[in-house]
Amino acid sequence: MRPELRERFIHGCNEKIDKKGANVGLSFYAFFKNKNDDPELLMEAATWWIMTQKLDHFEKAIKVKALILAESESSLRIIDV
Repeated sequence: MRPELRERFIHGCNEKIDKKGANVGLSFYAFFKNKNDDPELLMEAATWWIMTQKLDHFEKAIKVKALILAESESSLRIIDV
């Protein structure tokens, strides 16, 4: 996952959790404006959400954030080796 997408996901999750609480659900569309201004990034998000993680349309923001952080930590361990 590109750093730009990872940052967008983390920021979006934090924002939703702050506004609506820990049980808030969202879809990958929540991280994009209602315009298709970056179709490649949108497809990368959809691929990660649907194909890689096999997530439902709506998932809890805390779950999505945890998956991204875990993925980031595992990629850092690979680099350290």
